Amino acid sequence: MTEPAATPPPHLAALGPFCAFETHAEGSELTPPWRKLSELTEEGNDVLRERVASVRASLAANYGRPPEAVEQRVAASVAHLGLVARVISPALGLAALHGLPSRPLALGDLRWGSALGGAFRLSLPREAVTPAVAEGVRHGGGADSDTRPVSALAEDLLAGPVRDLVAAFAPFSVSPHILWGNVASAVNGAATGITAAAPSLAHPARAAALTFLQHPQLRNTHARNPPNGRFTRRSCCLIYRAAPGGGGALCGDCVLLRGRVGQ
Repeated sequence: MTEPAATPPPHLAALGPFCAFETHAEGSELTPPWRKLSELTEEGNDVLRERVASVRASLAANYGRPPEAVEQRVAASVAHLGLVARVISPALGLAALHGLPSRPLALGDLRWGSALGGAFRLSLPREAVTPAVAEGVRHGGGADSDTRPVSALAEDLLAGPVRDLVAAFAPFSVSPHILWGNVASAVNGAATGITAAAPSLAHPARAAALTFLQHPQLRNTHARNPPNGRFTRRSCCLIYRAAPGGGGALCGDCVLLRGRVGQ
């Protein structure tokens, strides 16, 4: 069974809470508080709607507003960004350590504790990541290994779990342009967080992020602005609209920073 008390691999936990994860035996029985992340995409399952409703209530409470004052699509976009960031960050952490999963991971492989606020608990199949983690530690995060290339990891995630999460949000009237922009933002955010936590991993973290961002699915979701190459997404996650009058703060990578026009 999944071990709720199991501690995350310490070298990954040191890269920040979004990179940290716990492990469970593949095919083991689910025990509370663990749930399969794939439940978010199951037709007729209200788990995703409940998640969006909870995010909506939380956003509204931040401004002393009733939940209905926040557009549902705003809450949906913010919920989606949090989910994809939690799925992508451990993968970027593993890539920075040169210890990639030994096989593709599906949403059904991932288990979560569905709390709000920051990085919720996440568990990955031990058999898929333990050899990879050991490999990364052995190489100290800075040498080549015999694992699959980062491009394979990007394809696995973007065409698998991430695509499934994007599709699951279609009923909430959030455009694919925004949702895939959320994915690009999550990739860049993961690399930025890893670099801040472990400057020695800056090069592999940025290289892995670049590989993800060059994937055909993400290639047109962002830009690098001269003179410093700052990452800017070509959409907005919409979180500023949760504030009264749509006057909330913008994210640091938001396209609207260039004049608060277009989404």
